[in-house]
Amino acid sequence: MNLIIRLFITAIVAFVLTKILPGVHFEGFSAAIIFAIVLGLLNLIVKPVLSLFGLPLTIITLGFFALVINAIIILIADYFIDSMVVDGFWWAFIFSIALSIVTSLANSMLSDGD
Repeated sequence: MNLIIRLFITAIVAFVLTKILPGVHFEGFSAAIIFAIVLGLLNLIVKPVLSLFGLPLTIITLGFFALVINAIIILIADYFIDSMVVDGFWWAFIFSIALSIVTSLANSMLSDGD
């Protein structure tokens, strides 16, 4: 049940962020739910591989490259989801940072209520 709630929070936050950021677009809320599911799968499967290969760059850049990996994951999700459009790398970068911050705040408020 906790996983479904977290996916729903991610979908809501992503949908609201598309209303704020002009470089990321969803066709509707159902696209945001699909995005949350695809993002979860990519974070489970692809992100560890990218993080492993990018570890030297992450160490050299003092962790900054991890933000780049997050943006790449957003762009991969955009590739798989037809009802989502990201206007470029920098919009994916900004969107990934905002999504990470807001979802972590929302999830921490959710866990404080337990």
